[in-house]
Amino acid sequence: MDYAMISVKLVTGFFGLWFMTKLLGKKEISQLTPFDFVSSLMLSELVGNTVYDRDAHFSMLIYALALWMALSLALEKAVQLIPALSIPLNGRPDIIIRDGEIDVKAMKRNRLDMHQVGMLLREQGVFSVREVAFAVFEPNGSLSVMKKPSQESPTRAELQVEEPKAALPRILIEQGKLQSGELKEIGRSEEWLLTQLEEQGINRIQAVYYAEWSEEKGLHLQLKDTAE
Repeated sequence: MDYAMISVKLVTGFFGLWFMTKLLGKKEISQLTPFDFVSSLMLSELVGNTVYDRDAHFSMLIYALALWMALSLALEKAVQLIPALSIPLNGRPDIIIRDGEIDVKAMKRNRLDMHQVGMLLREQGVFSVREVAFAVFEPNGSLSVMKKPSQESPTRAELQVEEPKAALPRILIEQGKLQSGELKEIGRSEEWLLTQLEEQGINRIQAVYYAEWSEEKGLHLQLKDTAE
C-alpha cells in the first residue's frame, strides 16, 4: 500500500479522533461508563482497520468518522431530551452499604464480593464498613463513600479556628528550572524567590530539583542531590 496514503489516513484519523474527543467532552478512563468504554474500543478498531485496508478509500475514513460522531451526538442529545434513556445506557448508582450494614442483594446485583468492596473502600481512606454511613456503587465502577458523622474529622468552623484563604500551591522550580509563569501568578519576583532560597542556605535555582509555594505553608523544596 502506498505509504503516502497511509500517512494521510493516519493524520486524518488522528485529528478526527482528537476533534471528536474535544466535541464530545473529555473523560478520564475511570469516568467512562461501560458504553463509553466499548464505544471507544470500537471507534479505534474502526479507524485502525480503515487506515491499513487497501480497499478502504480515504473518503471511507472521513465517512466513518463523521457517521460515528453524528451517532454519538444524536445519542447524547436523546439522553438529554429523554432522561429515562440514561439508566439503560449508562446504568444507575446503587447503594451497597447503609449505616455500616452491607446490602447483600445490591452486592449480588452488581456482581461484587467483599474483597472488591474492601479495596474500593480503602481507596477512599476507609478501612472498615463500620465507618460508613452510605456507600454508593457508581455506574463507572467507582465507590462514593459518606462516613458516619462520628467518623468525620471536625471542620475549622466546628472548632472555631480561623479559616485561611484558599489558594492553590504553585510549582516555582522544576528540575532546576524557574517557572516564571507560576511566579508571576502569585505576584512575586525572581529576586523574592532567591531570597527565600538563601534563607534555607541555597544560592542557586539550578541546585533545586523541585520547589512548591503555598501561601499557608510557605516554600517546600527538594535539592537535586537528594532527588537523584
